[in-house]
Amino acid sequence: MKITLPALSPTMETGNLVKWLVKENDSVISGQVLAEIETDKATMELESPDDGIISKIIIPENTENIKVNSEIAILKIEGEEEGDQNITETNNKIIETEAVSVESKLEVKPVLNEIKINFSDGTDSDSSKKWTEKEMTMREALNMAISEEMSLDKDVFLLGEEVAEYEGAYKITQGLLDKFGKERVLDTPISEHGFTGLAIGAAMSGLKPICEFMTFNFSMQAIDQVINSAAKSLYMSGGEINVPIVFRGPNGAAARVGAQHSQCFISWYSHIPGLIVVAPSNARDAKGLLKSSIRNPNPIVFLEHEILYNQKTLVPEEEDFTIPLGKANIISEGKDVTIIGFSMSINRILSAMPEINKLGLNPEIIDLRTIKPLDEEAIYKSVKKTNRVVIVEDGWGNTSFGSHLSYLIQSSCFDYLDCEIIKVSGKDVPMPYAENLEKLALPSSDEIIEAVKKATYK
Repeated sequence: MKITLPALSPTMETGNLVKWLVKENDSVISGQVLAEIETDKATMELESPDDGIISKIIIPENTENIKVNSEIAILKIEGEEEGDQNITETNNKIIETEAVSVESKLEVKPVLNEIKINFSDGTDSDSSKKWTEKEMTMREALNMAISEEMSLDKDVFLLGEEVAEYEGAYKITQGLLDKFGKERVLDTPISEHGFTGLAIGAAMSGLKPICEFMTFNFSMQAIDQVINSAAKSLYMSGGEINVPIVFRGPNGAAARVGAQHSQCFISWYSHIPGLIVVAPSNARDAKGLLKSSIRNPNPIVFLEHEILYNQKTLVPEEEDFTIPLGKANIISEGKDVTIIGFSMSINRILSAMPEINKLGLNPEIIDLRTIKPLDEEAIYKSVKKTNRVVIVEDGWGNTSFGSHLSYLIQSSCFDYLDCEIIKVSGKDVPMPYAENLEKLALPSSDEIIEAVKKATYK
């Protein structure tokens, strides 16, 4: 029996074979998990269709962009006759030859390490420390941060939809139920308003919840709890009631998930006094910033990006590695123009860099990392050096965070600016479902390049 890569979501066209959980010649039973498959939405489990023996693994683990219905393994069914086995072995040789040609055509997604950028931990004391680093995905880095903090502090616990038994819709919480038990890793009903209120009450009582939203689009169901119960309680109680809680989950447009699952909430939440807003762009920052967020006594909105979950960078393995909140990262120093971004927009900026460099320009790129509080000092220092600014954000441009950032820069650096501040943002439409239209609705490399040209009179 040929085992093929199934379509595990309605929009799935290709998938990544993350890990084989069986080896060749292993006996398996119907329903046994054979492999972990990463789709455009999440990491999911591939089960055996029947009892038998894995006679051939065609596609190795860690292979990306495998087309749906591609043959990935051969299952020898129990009771198969010798003659059938010979036919299977002959077919295996043909399939193996085809698999080589398929693998040669697979696209490999670029990792952040392939681009020359700087990683700053945001503190002078840590800059000289030699960390033991390991390349890992943002998914793994977030998991490591949560696991470390739960081990270090018994008051930290995790709750949300499918975070326990299913190990997270995006497998961020994989293995945590087995490690910490059902009292500290809680599956909740599908009721964001309900479990968010429960988490905030626990925080008011002295615990430190990590509250996962399957997507921040669903946080709208709990918006009253986040704003009126979490953000305002310290002020309303005269400093008596702290709410040490982290709201985390994917934010913004992923890949063909439609308008109701694609909104960027950075502008929304940065508008609210009492909330700290964090938006990492890579695995290293994700670990360091999440650990700092969990330790912070205030309510924090930690906005991840689904498309970045599988992107790899070098990440310190030590549990004392943290990145302070409110510190931006100058990921590339330059003199011609300051390009400011955060979260997924950093990747969009970096993808435009080869063409920008061909123009003979040397931009300075700032990854804000923390949206609120904002590292205004780093921004103004850069602008006073380059005299030109381009801001890139995925969210809608109307009353956006980038608009406020533009105001801050012009009010503090007006005499240093040699050009208008140029903003590249998402188009003012609900996010289309069709792939070609979705691409048009989001900032593109060409738009970033044109903005840089305009700012530098190229």
